Amino acid sequence: MDSTNVQPRRQRMTTFNITRRMLMGANALLVAAAAALLPAGASAQATWPGRPIKLIDAFPPGGSSDVIARAISNKLSARLGQPVVVENKSGAGGALGTDAVAKATPDGYTLLVVTTAMATNASTGKKLPFNFAKDLVPIGQIATSPLVIVVPAQSQAKTLRELVDLARAKPNGISYGSSGVGSMSHIGMEMLAMETKAQLLHVPYKGIPLAYPDLVSGRLQAMLGSVVTLSPLLESGKLRLLAVAGPQRMTSAPNLPTTAEAGFPGFQIEFWWGLMGPAGMPPEVVRRINEELNTILAEPDMREMLTRLAAIPKSGTPDDFGRLISLELSRWSKLIKEANIKVE
Repeated sequence: MDSTNVQPRRQRMTTFNITRRMLMGANALLVAAAAALLPAGASAQATWPGRPIKLIDAFPPGGSSDVIARAISNKLSARLGQPVVVENKSGAGGALGTDAVAKATPDGYTLLVVTTAMATNASTGKKLPFNFAKDLVPIGQIATSPLVIVVPAQSQAKTLRELVDLARAKPNGISYGSSGVGSMSHIGMEMLAMETKAQLLHVPYKGIPLAYPDLVSGRLQAMLGSVVTLSPLLESGKLRLLAVAGPQRMTSAPNLPTTAEAGFPGFQIEFWWGLMGPAGMPPEVVRRINEELNTILAEPDMREMLTRLAAIPKSGTPDDFGRLISLELSRWSKLIKEANIKVE
């Protein structure tokens, strides 16, 4: 081999290798720069979900929110390809579980089943370790269920109008039970009192089931509650329905008038459920969960399960749910202030 040609050839190979490495390094920089320009949600959407998701229910097992949480978790697990595990973290009227989610890493792996009770709790003015409106992001509404006014079977009142007339004739002569000061069962009845200009006597209990014996016996004269939790007492004939506090009659009780039909259109109150997560979640992850949730709510077996809870599926966008929450917080705060409800 001619030694005069070896050195230039080696130089050409060295130059080629250096140039190739420079090009590879430049490409890597370009890829990194392009990735940096992508929205954070785009990257999160590409990798999420990569591990199990925790769904917090802030109330004890067995309640309506627990039933809904477990149905949603099973459906989401199948659709996302990752386990969605329900964790009951009850206490302080839902504040304990809500706080855990509000302080969780906003990566889409910790979600919360929220209810109207949490909105009323956040509207009472009592000090909470989180800001319900700012520390959580709405993902989507699940369903609504109207509340009902009930009286003991032996009550003189056969209609809501008759109950109101009795209350007006004898101020504080009509007592009602609730699950505590500032609870929905309390605030709702105060709304009725303000709408009808009647004075009602509030008797708080440490949990609404503790009030049932007094209601059945007639020591309490009325209550606002869920038709699902009250159904055993209604089916046994121990309680009587007077009106449904929703915008329309229930399919399960088509002859039961609404409060508006009974003459009190300003008294409407519905219980709702939805999904939220910690503020700061990637928007693409929020949208993905919302889309999956809306698909789940359209499935026949899911709708049938909600019907058994006297609930109506309510699909929509995260913004739709956010507007509902905002309206509810404003509504309850105003009512609590006007009714002068003080929560310790």
